[in-house]
Amino acid sequence: MAYVVTDNCIRCKYTDCVEVCPVDCFHEGPNFLVIDPEECIDCTLCVPECPANAIYPVDELPENMTHFIALNEELAQAWPVLTERKSAPDDAEQWDGKADKLQYLEK
Repeated sequence: MAYVVTDNCIRCKYTDCVEVCPVDCFHEGPNFLVIDPEECIDCTLCVPECPANAIYPVDELPENMTHFIALNEELAQAWPVLTERKSAPDDAEQWDGKADKLQYLEK
């Protein structure tokens, strides 16, 4: 897996990253996006597009977020592929930057 979506995407769920992905590796859940590790080609295009700075390369993933590697892999198998940008939730700005949002993840 080249890139991982982490904690700050939860409840923000900006989808700007989806439009630049050349291989459609993003999957959408109720309030979170994940990257399919089998599809990601390490192109880096999604990273600067994420307004919440929630996407990391695996080798730069903060130690306290390594569990998101397995979570992205698991949920990418369960959730549908997202190929087009959608509007962010109305309260996305309120959630951007809040710590410890894993408890709010809806599967």
